[in-house]
Amino acid sequence: MKAKTFIDQVVVQVRSGRGGDGSMSFRREALVEFGGPDGGDGGRGGDVVFKASEHVNSLLSLYYDPKCFAQDGGPGQSQKMFGKRGKDLVIPVPLGTEVYDEDTGLLVADITEPGQAVIVAKGGAGGFGNVHFKSSVNQAPTEHTPGGEPEERRLRLELKTIADAGFLGFPNAGKSSLLTVLSSATPKIASYPFTTLNPMVGTVVYDDWAKIALADVPGIIEGAARGVGLGLAFLKHLERSKVLVYVLDMAGTDGREPWRDYEILKKEIDEYSVELAERPMLVVANKMDVEASRENFERFVRETGVRPIPVSCSTREGLDEFKTALREVVKPKTKFHHAHAERALDLSEMPDTTGEEIPAEALKFATFLKLEKPKAKSHPSRGNIH
Repeated sequence: MKAKTFIDQVVVQVRSGRGGDGSMSFRREALVEFGGPDGGDGGRGGDVVFKASEHVNSLLSLYYDPKCFAQDGGPGQSQKMFGKRGKDLVIPVPLGTEVYDEDTGLLVADITEPGQAVIVAKGGAGGFGNVHFKSSVNQAPTEHTPGGEPEERRLRLELKTIADAGFLGFPNAGKSSLLTVLSSATPKIASYPFTTLNPMVGTVVYDDWAKIALADVPGIIEGAARGVGLGLAFLKHLERSKVLVYVLDMAGTDGREPWRDYEILKKEIDEYSVELAERPMLVVANKMDVEASRENFERFVRETGVRPIPVSCSTREGLDEFKTALREVVKPKTKFHHAHAERALDLSEMPDTTGEEIPAEALKFATFLKLEKPKAKSHPSRGNIH
């Protein structure tokens, strides 16, 4: 049986660690009279944490291992020894993962930022040992408490690809070829429909190092918004795109009519999501190196009133025009963009730096340096937190 290589939806069972029980103990030692209570507190149970990782692009690992259990806290012991805290279970998930409660259907978390960590099951608190209840009026306490119960729940994870632009088109329209010539992505390319079986992401890099992420979504068919084929599974990967790119086979391969394909695609998006249909869009006329494309291009303009960007992946025609139009819509930040700069820096105002010591005022012109004040880090907790 062929193994799965891409999973974008999975149901998992998560359980945090149980808190360790508190200890009831008294000091018993030669020559020490009335040693008193010395039972330590139990350790806190571990948390279950989903953490965004740029090195993961599928929920495949959770598909094969859907039970996510954190470590229990250790029990308290005599001699005022506190129990060991349970180890957190940190699970890397891809950017764009939505976490839902399987029983209620409520959204628990939307993981979109690199390094973002979400605690989905909090560990139980450690129990109190009898040393915790010592007082002037209770010098020999026997009270101690059990550890807190773990949190257990069923969660549904759905992956929605994060990209600035999403390619939308019928099978064999040349979306993968376009992604290949625009970025360093290497999707499978072949002369038959449904070559692409899962979303592929590539990055367009401009001369000033501005970047735009492109998502190649598997081709859809008419009726996809109503669940025909796997349309719903594919269309959801467009929901985070800032701009939709309609890629049309202007050569009319296999007897297709590009103007009709365009109307069908727009209708599918309208039926799937009104909000998605209102986003900016670009229309690309692909395969313009084929002889029939020129005639179909003029008819497309007459039928739809839209003048697409003519592109050929073989001759590289129109790629620069498409990249420019894409940049105007997305407006990406350049590598040297300064987050706190309110205006462009005038180099004529830069102080003299030829001396032995560089003035502090000159540093603000070094936009490649990170001069923001670092965020204050919270002090790590010591002991148990109940």
